[in-house]
Formats: sequence, structure tokens, C-alpha cells
Amino acid sequence: MPVSRTRLAAAAGPLAAAVLGGLATDPDSRWFRRLDKPAWYPPPQTFGIVWTGLYAGTAWAAGEVLDRLGDRGRPFARAYALNLALNTAWTPLFFRAHRPWLAAAEAAVLTASTVDLVRRASTVSGPAAAVLAPYAAWTAFATALTTAIARRN
Repeated sequence: MPVSRTRLAAAAGPLAAAVLGGLATDPDSRWFRRLDKPAWYPPPQTFGIVWTGLYAGTAWAAGEVLDRLGDRGRPFARAYALNLALNTAWTPLFFRAHRPWLAAAEAAVLTASTVDLVRRASTVSGPAAAVLAPYAAWTAFATALTTAIARRN
């Protein structure tokens, strides 16, 4: 079965977010290495592993919802695009601008946006909503982690 344009477009968003985020991330910078991080900060390799799975799931789930909605998918597509823009914005705020408090606030907005995506998806496809749920959980964790780093520094 050929892949629809809708699914390809849905997959392009997380791919772009991953590439842009990867380019902006600098865990080897002196600034980042000197940050006081909480004891529950995950091992560095965790982030790449988790984000790869989350981006793949997000692409599939968004494609599923948008395919099912067809012409009625514009509101979900807008919410999805906003979510990916928020997702992409966190990394330069934190790693490049060195603004952990601003990144924490942005992460909270991202989490709300992700919960909204889960809610929207749940009205269309239970499996898509279930696949998006870990993304919402991870962004909530990222908000807590970023806030903890901001407080300590």
C-alpha cells in the first residue's frame, strides 16, 4: 500500500524538529557541563533514544489522525504544527540562549500543547492517542527537569 502524502507530510515535521534540535543541542559546551543538574538527570544517551522513539510515534500518530480526518483535518494540522514549532524552540532557548527559566516556561507550554494533541487524537483514533501519550509524559518530565535545572542555577 503506498504511503499517502498526508502521512509523508506528518512525518516531515518530527524529522525537521529532530534535525533542528540536534543542530542546536550542545551537551559538550562548557556552559552546559557546568550546570548543576539534579540527581535524577538521565544518562545523556537517554535523550537521543527517547526522542527517536517519540518522534517516530508522533509522525505515525499524526499521519493516522490526519488520514482519518481527511478534509476535516485542518484544526489538528494547525495544532500539530504549533506543537512541533514549540518542540523545536526549546533547544535553542536552553542550549544557545542559555535561558533555562524561559526554556522551562516554553516546555510547560509544549506540554500543554502535547496533551491537547492527545485529546484531539483521542476523538479520532484511540491507538494514535495512545502512541502520543508517552510524548506528553516526556514533555512533562522535560518541564520538571528544566525547571529543576533553572532553580539550581
